[in-house]
Amino acid sequence: MSAENQQERLRIEQWILGFTDGEGCFSVSFIKNKTTKAGWQIFPEFVITQGAKSLPALEIIKNYFGCGNLFVNKRSDNHRESLYRYCIRSLDDLNKVILPFFKNNSLKTYKRNDFEIFSKIVEMMSKREHLQEKGRKKIAKLVEGMNRKKQSRFLKSSDTIRHT
Repeated sequence: MSAENQQERLRIEQWILGFTDGEGCFSVSFIKNKTTKAGWQIFPEFVITQGAKSLPALEIIKNYFGCGNLFVNKRSDNHRESLYRYCIRSLDDLNKVILPFFKNNSLKTYKRNDFEIFSKIVEMMSKREHLQEKGRKKIAKLVEGMNRKKQSRFLKSSDTIRHT
């Protein structure tokens, strides 16, 4: 790789890092699902949301990572444009692309903490720990330390309380 190409790659990586610090989110959701053995599904995801006017920025990020999807959320509230979400949910892509990127390129805001927790959860899920109740509870407790620090629906559920 030439020095010029290396400089461009570093600029894009730093831009993505700053964009994520401002507009990105690492989240883990517990979704009730009666069709699963445990009655719950766990969804880790990396998301960046932007208005329609900034869609090209999301396309650059998607092309850089080479994975994930763009989704449109046609707004009907106080926004004048649709919102777009760049989202990566694949455990394989999270492990092979997103975790290494953010481990090598440290976030500067509190999202660094969210990423550290997110990283632990993705690694636990890769080891299939989420398939056991003990693992699900441990993941739910970790989720409480992310983003808005609210108690997980999973931990508050009567289904979970019954199993304790």
